[in-house]
Amino acid sequence: MQPNTTHPQSSVKAFVFDLDGTLLDTLTDLAASVNHALQLHGLPPRSRQEVRRFLGNGVRNLMLLSVEGRLSEAEFEQALSDFRQHYGIHCMDATQPFPGIMELLEALHSRHIPMAIVSNKLQSAVTELNRHFFSRYISTAVGESETVRRKPRPDAVLQALKEMGVEPHEAVYVGDSEVDWETAQNAHTRVALVLWGFRDEDQLRQLPATDCFASQPADLLHTFIKERVGE
Repeated sequence: MQPNTTHPQSSVKAFVFDLDGTLLDTLTDLAASVNHALQLHGLPPRSRQEVRRFLGNGVRNLMLLSVEGRLSEAEFEQALSDFRQHYGIHCMDATQPFPGIMELLEALHSRHIPMAIVSNKLQSAVTELNRHFFSRYISTAVGESETVRRKPRPDAVLQALKEMGVEPHEAVYVGDSEVDWETAQNAHTRVALVLWGFRDEDQLRQLPATDCFASQPADLLHTFIKERVGE
């Protein structure tokens, strides 16, 4: 864990979490759906490491990077549709929370600290995954849609904070990528980057003005909930 002094290290009033690579290890299911779509269009599969590197800017960008310009516009739209259909059915085949996540959410919930999810994942998938894994703790879950601009635009974070009745400076945005870091800067929240997600630690540590680099979920509690550290 490596906090800095970008913001005063007093307790925050709300947590906003990225989903893929932060709360949930979704890589296996995402890679399976990418490769299902690629196979349907006669393209070679992508490795898990390639899919991991392509994540963070929504499913359209994921598929654009995966097909690498080898499909016409119409063929790409069909491949994207194939991905969406397959992932809608298989998004929970292998997906699970990262170790320590449920304990973190329980600790925050017991302290009456509101939480939200903001993701560039499809809204339907965000809703379903939140319902299945986190609905006991999290009621606000915002995904990609036609009405809210994707991260790193701050729209979804600001919407979530408004629903929770919290000002940006009172919240921390927790993610695993440079996109999440930029989102927090744009939303004027504090920012924590987790080191168990879909970016390499060396890459994340190059990002300035980061309040916390978390090696495990408990680091977030210890950094931002000061009065509870001794519990």
